[in-house]
Amino acid sequence: MSTQHKSKILVVDDQPINIKPLQRKLERQGMEVLVAYNGRECLNIVEQTTPDLILLDVMMPEMDGIETCQHLKANPQTETIPVIFITAKASKEGKLEGLDAGAVDYITKPIDLDETLARVLTQLRLQEIFRENLDLQERLGDVRKSAAVGAITQGIAHNLNNLLGVVVGYLDLIKNGYDSPDMVKRSVGLMDNSITRMVNIIRQLGKIANDERIELVPNSISSLIENSIERFKKEHSIETSIQVITDWDDSMQINANAETFEIILVRLLINAWESYPKETPAKDRVITVEAGTTSSHGISQLEINVIDQGAGIDPSIKEAIFEPFTTSKTSVGRGMGLTIARHTLRNLGGEARITENPEGGVTATMVHPL
Repeated sequence: MSTQHKSKILVVDDQPINIKPLQRKLERQGMEVLVAYNGRECLNIVEQTTPDLILLDVMMPEMDGIETCQHLKANPQTETIPVIFITAKASKEGKLEGLDAGAVDYITKPIDLDETLARVLTQLRLQEIFRENLDLQERLGDVRKSAAVGAITQGIAHNLNNLLGVVVGYLDLIKNGYDSPDMVKRSVGLMDNSITRMVNIIRQLGKIANDERIELVPNSISSLIENSIERFKKEHSIETSIQVITDWDDSMQINANAETFEIILVRLLINAWESYPKETPAKDRVITVEAGTTSSHGISQLEINVIDQGAGIDPSIKEAIFEPFTTSKTSVGRGMGLTIARHTLRNLGGEARITENPEGGVTATMVHPL
């Protein structure tokens, strides 16, 4: 775990021989392990301390795991603690019963310690994201940024919940198809991608909340544009030809942060790419990048236009194109990309804007101080 928070795991099983190997495995990973030998003892422990995760045996005398989990989920103080069931039942009905009770995952006996550790780490990563999200919202409330930041906070829960839904969906696929290595590998990859997207959203929001200063150094304009195009193709697995029109020679430079510059230009390029209907072949998705100079209040600035011939701006999002989480399947304006781009450029004294082309499509413009 990247966080300094020491993870606390509660293992509940009426058989001590089952607990010891798992306890040693988790403790070797730097986790604090609490132990309970029945459901009542589990509930008593969580009244005293809040574990990050509970590994709960289903088959126990008196109060079984299902009933214990139902008690946990019925209590507002403990309902958010993730529970992974450990059971000898391998039937689909048994798993569904556990999921209905509120479990987030299922491990079948005899347990594989490496698999169990992997599942525990996955749930702890989700808990880390949850904690960071709460911390971020608290900091945003204290800072009380502009109306744009206020609008961003309104979309956080919706966007992260959608991504968490993807993770949970692929977890279910893994649980029902764990005997298919290829399917498990693919599902884990897609889950990891969703988790990475959630972490990136939180980091982007944290950057806005802290209003971090960006270090500017001399960079070749031609190299910045070329590197942005290559990054766009690599990150999004896109093979296409993009026409670049510029009157700059290779020696022309500006003071810029290369990473920030590339992120913004890549965002405009992917919006241009996605503005075309999904069935449009790559060769027909025409994208042109024009670079030149403009002047604002007597100050010369670099202006880069990303021009497409796609579906244009959906009228339903036209007025909210730069607001966070604005989305349309066939038009620009997805997630937080344009929101972050404009905010960053304005902090530098630049601007971002989107205009419709008379002949169709749109022109996305980034203006960067020279």
